[in-house]
Amino acid sequence: MGIPTEELVRILTAAIAPVIVISGVGLLLLSLTNRFSHITDRARLLVQQVESPRPDSKHEARVAQVRLFYRRARLLRLAITLSAASILFLVLTILTLFAGLLLGLGVHYVTIPLFTLALVSLLGSIFHFIQDVRLSIIALEAEVGPHLQQKG
Repeated sequence: MGIPTEELVRILTAAIAPVIVISGVGLLLLSLTNRFSHITDRARLLVQQVESPRPDSKHEARVAQVRLFYRRARLLRLAITLSAASILFLVLTILTLFAGLLLGLGVHYVTIPLFTLALVSLLGSIFHFIQDVRLSIIALEAEVGPHLQQKG
């Protein structure tokens, strides 16, 4: 009971597109986790400076930065969760496509919603990633803005 070569090629071809999307989402996920790690490290350092027994003139600015880093970390956490969910939905799409084609079942009623969920999750992840980039520019302006105004 072997599968004809043409049928196997059709099955594998149908599963390739979601696999390629997984690679792209994986790269996005890597970028997001690196940003998240950097933000949490910076926030911890700032918290140590804020909690020092001798507050200085930059105390309030540091407190504001910690709040901004916390907002960014929450955005990135959501973006990471949505990227991981996208990968999960893509894997389920591949499994249902493969099983449906292999067994000769019509699984479009399952694969189309799963692929749609994967794309919606990816869209949400990218949206939150853009929000983080926007906040990082605000944080940068707050940090270097006074220096730019003095020279400009």
